[in-house]
Amino acid sequence: MTTLTAPSRLRQRLALPAAALAVVALVVCSLFVGVYDLRAGDLGAEMLWITRVPRTVALVLAGCAMAVSGLVMQLLTQNRFVEPTTTGTTEWAALGLLVAVLLMPESPLIVRMTFASVAAFAGTLVFLAILRRIRLRSSLIVPLIGIMLGAVVSSFTTYLAVSTNALQMLGTWFLGSFTSVVRGRYEVLWIVGVVVVLVALFANRLTAASLGQDVATTLGVDYDRVLLLGTALVAVATGVTTVVVGFLPFLGLIVPNLISMWRGDNLRANLPWVCLGGVAIIVACDIVGRVIRMPFEVPVSMILGVLGAAVFITLLLRQRAHG
Repeated sequence: MTTLTAPSRLRQRLALPAAALAVVALVVCSLFVGVYDLRAGDLGAEMLWITRVPRTVALVLAGCAMAVSGLVMQLLTQNRFVEPTTTGTTEWAALGLLVAVLLMPESPLIVRMTFASVAAFAGTLVFLAILRRIRLRSSLIVPLIGIMLGAVVSSFTTYLAVSTNALQMLGTWFLGSFTSVVRGRYEVLWIVGVVVVLVALFANRLTAASLGQDVATTLGVDYDRVLLLGTALVAVATGVTTVVVGFLPFLGLIVPNLISMWRGDNLRANLPWVCLGGVAIIVACDIVGRVIRMPFEVPVSMILGVLGAAVFITLLLRQRAHG
């Protein structure tokens, strides 16, 4: 057993506070990035609280939610390449949202969020049920099944949108941009903060479930109940984020993998790092999207998609190099 020296222990203790300070600095920087000059006239402070603060809070909550959702799904499926956008969960949430709008066009945000979360939960259970019937469980087969299932659901959603003249509205919903986030439109995202807290409370049980049904049962954990709990938490986080913001691809893939490669697979110990990583990446991508073509904005989903694809390919090549 390696004994850490006093400087090494000190660096380990200071690592998390230092990372938190760096993320806070990035969040503060996000508040002052934009076309409107907050120092111009008396409307600067009002614009800060109407648009900039809600947008930044939404970035923080969405980043935490999708990063933690990816971590939970990777534990439940025992696969590094799984997250809500590679299992069809976000596509099911989109279908639920469209159905809610078609059935109740004047429904409030909470009703749409409920439909999206229920659809995401049902879709994730379908994905897990398919996995149980497949004997070949290589690291690539699992996300491929999820992507194929998501493509089928997305095709049906698009067909339904075309049939009801809602295609343009569907594209606007799921653009994956924070441009429309203002005061009064982001508050439901605080629900995902509750999801993150619940994941922290049930971290030990989720970790036990990640070891497989037999090991979890030996440790006194009800595997099926924990599986349903984890799926429900992911569905709620994905449904709420999809309704308010749209698709945020690969965020749940990038952060947990980078953290686990650095710190191992301890869910409880990694959870603060996963939250900080999710916030840092999504805020950085949002700042780049606002600056690169100012006064226009590039959607966060586009930058995340490019970054996530690069990380995904790197992980594949790294796995191949290690056999």
